[in-house]
Amino acid sequence: MVQNSPRSKAAAVENAQGPGGLDSFFEISKRGSSIAAEVRGGLVTFFSMAYIIALNPIIIGTAADKNGNLISGLSADDPANIGLTMGMVAAATALIAGIMTILMGVIGRFPIALATGLGLNAIAAYSLAPTMTWPQVMGLIVWEGVIITILVLTGFRKAVFTAVPKGLRTAISVGIGLFIALIGLVDAGFVRKPGGGGTTPVELGVGGQLLGWPLFCFIVGLILLVVLYARKVKGSMLIAIIVTTVLSIVVEAIVKTGSVTTHATGWSLNVPSLSDLSGAWGLPDLGLLGRVDMIGAFSGGPKVWITVVLTILALMLADFFDSMGTIVAVGQQGGLLKENGNPPRTQQILLVDSVAAIAGGLGSVSSNTSYIESASGVGEGARTGLASVFTGVLFLLSMFISPIIGVVPSEAVAPVLVLVGFMMLQQVTDIEWTKLDIALPAFLMITLMAFTYSITVGIGAGFLLYLLVKVVLGKAKEVHVLLWVVGALFLVYFAQGVLLSWIG
Repeated sequence: MVQNSPRSKAAAVENAQGPGGLDSFFEISKRGSSIAAEVRGGLVTFFSMAYIIALNPIIIGTAADKNGNLISGLSADDPANIGLTMGMVAAATALIAGIMTILMGVIGRFPIALATGLGLNAIAAYSLAPTMTWPQVMGLIVWEGVIITILVLTGFRKAVFTAVPKGLRTAISVGIGLFIALIGLVDAGFVRKPGGGGTTPVELGVGGQLLGWPLFCFIVGLILLVVLYARKVKGSMLIAIIVTTVLSIVVEAIVKTGSVTTHATGWSLNVPSLSDLSGAWGLPDLGLLGRVDMIGAFSGGPKVWITVVLTILALMLADFFDSMGTIVAVGQQGGLLKENGNPPRTQQILLVDSVAAIAGGLGSVSSNTSYIESASGVGEGARTGLASVFTGVLFLLSMFISPIIGVVPSEAVAPVLVLVGFMMLQQVTDIEWTKLDIALPAFLMITLMAFTYSITVGIGAGFLLYLLVKVVLGKAKEVHVLLWVVGALFLVYFAQGVLLSWIG
């Protein structure tokens, strides 16, 4: 049953004054929301994940394929070509994200935004591209999306979604909460890898010290957000992002810190400078669309075929379960899950998410997937697909106004991710810690998502341990048959390195 917030009656009054058809279509009042809350939530979600417009070009746009060509088809030897290619990737990234997020809002009617999946794009750039051409890489991603879409249309994906015990779904949500908090701390530079081969895998700030003006801005932003949240100020997350961005611009104008690539205490991704607004505001170059080779990757004999199949399987599992975890986590965060633990319109949500993988391949930006940063918009009040429509429109506009996106530093958005992580971790009390067959897999899921920086690894390891404990306790018959299938696939997933070494 959908959990309505205390604002339900007030929201209903507010929406009654607006377009009735809009309220009815998105069930705004029914979910205890308002148009204003959806707008705020959509804005916060956009700013929480807009970094992908700058980050995806760095990953996809700078890597060369086996022929030494960039994804644009231009030679990687010429630095000018890299700049042109990165601009094309940024435009296509924003376009595909905008279209798919709007579709999620209209068809799935759920407050989740989609964009190029981090991790999936790294696999494409650093694992696949060196062994084949970029069009062939994107062809594999399209095949992965086609397979997942077929699984959705046949009901298999929804069946797996439903077969997962409710306690493990909660663990997925809690694990993602810890993961997203860690993402925020890392994005802000509050937690880092030690420089020069330290004795610990991570450390506080720079050399164990909180140094640099960007970290100062992050801490101020986090304190401000906590104060606003505790005082129940409407729009607290959006206010914190805007205020911290303004503070960052002022600080950078005075101290000229620069990027972390030139100074250890610099800004993590975007350098907040108003001079960035003087950049080109012309029409985006969408020349990457449709640069796909669906057949080429399969040429080369049986060994190549096996490698390609394992690659598609790895992409599929990562996409499949990252999305499942995100949907559960966001739904639980917003009180949108039904009594059976599923979100409303589950089939439609999964279908849009699956088609997004195909769209990402056709757009040459890598597989698009649901973003856990959507939880930040839910934390701000988003409860319906209308928030996703607003987020999608902002992505489309960002093709033309990318200089504005470049002004917002990671340090201004990171506090929101940390707070959302806290909000999601509160669900940990819903896990039955006295039941070992749930508690042990839940523990592994929660810890490994953060410690391996991978939602898929956490879910996969948790599923396998769940099956093992059930067998040990003599309760194997209680496990849904689909989970045994999933377990077998995850065994292949974790063993793919060994399998590929045997093939090679």
